Amino acid sequence: MEKIVEQGLLYDFYGELLTEHQKKIYEDVVYNDLSLAEIAKENGISRQGVHDLVRRCNRTLQDYEDKLHLVQRFMKIKDNISQLQELSADTKTTREELIQKVSFLSRQILEEL
Repeated sequence: MEKIVEQGLLYDFYGELLTEHQKKIYEDVVYNDLSLAEIAKENGISRQGVHDLVRRCNRTLQDYEDKLHLVQRFMKIKDNISQLQELSADTKTTREELIQKVSFLSRQILEEL
């Protein structure tokens, strides 16, 4: 997964667990694409301070994911739903095969929930 997409997903799932200051800095880096110098100037801290804070936030968010696996589960469910959509467009699959595949994918989704 691309780094910026991964950072965005981790933040979407676990961002509320960061402090307000951490959230503001992290959003400026990940979502607003501001440079470290711009963020440092705006917040009255050094570039190194911004860099260290972002690294700590990345590590914290990844630690949450390592323990809770919410993003991983989300991605599995998203993949299963994509497969269901592909099946709905497949006109060559027999009714029995379709029922079997839909049943299998739906069980996988339910296991993730």
